[in-house]
Amino acid sequence: MAATIKDIAKKTGLGLATISKYLNGGNVLEENKAAIEEAIKELDFRVNEFARGLKTSKSKTIGVVIPELSNLFCTSIITIIEDILRQNGYGILVCDCRTDEKLEYEATEFFVNKMVDGIISMPVSRDGGHLKLPLSKGIPVVLIDRKVEGLNVDAVLVDNVAAAENAVEYLISYGHREIGIICGPEGIFTSHQRQLGYSQAFIKKGIFPKQELMTYGDYTVESGYRCLNELIKKSESLSAVFVTNYEMTLGAIIAINELGIKIPEQISLIGFDNMHMAQVVKPRLTIISQPIHKIAENVAHIMLKRLSQEKNEDAEIVHLSTELIVGESVQDRTHL
Repeated sequence: MAATIKDIAKKTGLGLATISKYLNGGNVLEENKAAIEEAIKELDFRVNEFARGLKTSKSKTIGVVIPELSNLFCTSIITIIEDILRQNGYGILVCDCRTDEKLEYEATEFFVNKMVDGIISMPVSRDGGHLKLPLSKGIPVVLIDRKVEGLNVDAVLVDNVAAAENAVEYLISYGHREIGIICGPEGIFTSHQRQLGYSQAFIKKGIFPKQELMTYGDYTVESGYRCLNELIKKSESLSAVFVTNYEMTLGAIIAINELGIKIPEQISLIGFDNMHMAQVVKPRLTIISQPIHKIAENVAHIMLKRLSQEKNEDAEIVHLSTELIVGESVQDRTHL
């Protein structure tokens, strides 16, 4: 039979109020704390979180809704968020909505019914419709990497416009003009921002960006493979490609290898997100690196801040910068 708080009281000789105070994070005398911890260890006592949740209306659980569990960016961030929340007494539940708005809504509704204390979301829907239910119930929401217009919600964002602009400006500075881009889905905030940065880099140099060199994937390896092949077919003079996430970068490299195209002699390439891949690919890949640890840390700490507040303040929007890490995958064409 599982040990109870009464068993701890009997073992230590302390009152139920003192033991309850300790179990709920309150301060007790050091000698009492030591006695309680020793009894918990000997009795193998486990707090009934379900019963505690019913009593306090707190589940000590955070729901996380992401577009794709197979996406390295998503899983890397979730791992760090989970570590921080666990250290603060919270667990997480993760739902992969497979970039489907209906599944995204169902996952969020599931979390609300499970009485999670907060929701972390990387939205698929443009209007954030899935967030209206938790927000109406006062459940704090923090967004990762995406912003929803019209919603007063905390968000941690990367300056995706500047990220893409820096990558394309770098290519232009090395004499490239026929530069393709492999974007994410057209309706996604992040994808739109990266496409905007791509276009702005050309416009600043007095060059009109070519619509036919803008392709759209869905953040998967398969779509990166498909889009690279599309770009090769569309432009015989294509000299460079900028790919806007890790999985699509991997797909583009597979397509390049299958076509027997040499990097950077025949095509220059700038990828996204993964330092390890950049070092493994030969020649070493030039990439845009996102501050994954900073993103995750900010998301987790904002959520903890909201959970400790009785009254919500205005939404906190954090903007973080990316870094262009130069490798050997861009050819200098200024002298060609």
